Amino acid sequence: MSVAALTHDDRYRVMRFIVLCHRWVGGIAGLLLAVLGLSGALLVHKDLWTVVSHKGDAVVQSGQDVGRLVAQVMTETGKHPQMIAFASPSFGVDRVAYAGGAGAYLDQTGQLLTSWSSDWARPELWLVTLHRYLFMRPAGETVVGIAGFIGLALVILGCIAWWRTRQTFEFRLWPKRMSRPAIIRQHRDLGVVMTPVLLLSFITGVLMVFRPLGGLALGPGAAQAIDHSLRPPHFQSVKIGHDLDWQAMMETAREKFPQAEFRSLALPRKGSGLITIRMRQPSEWLPNGRTMLWFAADTGQLVEARDATLMPVQARAFNDIFPLHTGKVGGIIYKLLMTLSGLTLALLGFLATWTFWFAGGFKPASKKKPQKA
Repeated sequence: MSVAALTHDDRYRVMRFIVLCHRWVGGIAGLLLAVLGLSGALLVHKDLWTVVSHKGDAVVQSGQDVGRLVAQVMTETGKHPQMIAFASPSFGVDRVAYAGGAGAYLDQTGQLLTSWSSDWARPELWLVTLHRYLFMRPAGETVVGIAGFIGLALVILGCIAWWRTRQTFEFRLWPKRMSRPAIIRQHRDLGVVMTPVLLLSFITGVLMVFRPLGGLALGPGAAQAIDHSLRPPHFQSVKIGHDLDWQAMMETAREKFPQAEFRSLALPRKGSGLITIRMRQPSEWLPNGRTMLWFAADTGQLVEARDATLMPVQARAFNDIFPLHTGKVGGIIYKLLMTLSGLTLALLGFLATWTFWFAGGFKPASKKKPQKA
């Protein structure tokens, strides 16, 4: 049965049900969505507000210099880190991460700038954990993904509910008054204006959390292409060698991909026997790149090198989901759009929570039916 075939009373009941669902779901999940929106808006500019000296230094990318830094980190600290995130054009210091949340920032000569024993000591680190895991690693990521689905549903239901009030549209960034009717009117009108960027934020967030959905969204064969492109090569579990030539590994990586930036080095985890180097080529949107090299942990010999630019188009599209979500592509205009998306979600979520719980929003709506036109 089409919508046009519904009676006036039936359309009223359907619309009333949609409004009721939107109100209750928004009232219950609004605070969670607001926290995700605000934290996301802050993380878009993380490199800018992170406090550490030398972050404006020019990036050194020669294989010899980066290899010397890695060798110094591996020998001077007394224990191997889990990962080294190399300096980038937007953040000119290296970050070393150890087990248990400990870490340090180093300048590009290897000099210690600051260190910490827990992610809680650095706001840029615990904010990532909040936004991605709600401080419940790793299970919290699923909760965040479900929140993304809820956000999608709220945007769609909100647009349907707005349609009947479209003739009273008036764009406002802030409610005219802090009364429930004024907040509701500002909520629906601001929400419909920001629908495109809110949908982009929610869809990309959901696809990152639930990778199989990314395979479905990108068409037939996408799941297999993505899995094949991202799966590391098979290699037996071995211990890390005592005298590995780290500089030779980095120089090998530079020879394989002369135009790429060094982005990170990770030591074996979860039974793997591979040292992983990630690089980013100029055509890649993904900030950390998906150009990968794997070296045997016991000998330092190259096992496989994988060029991200030669991946199937569906795998390359999947790699672009993260930069679209985080505003890492498209310059300052797109970054500001994603910031506005996060701030809008925060405002809508906080005010929806307040009106629902403290301004009578949870009370049943009046059952008086509108008169026929």
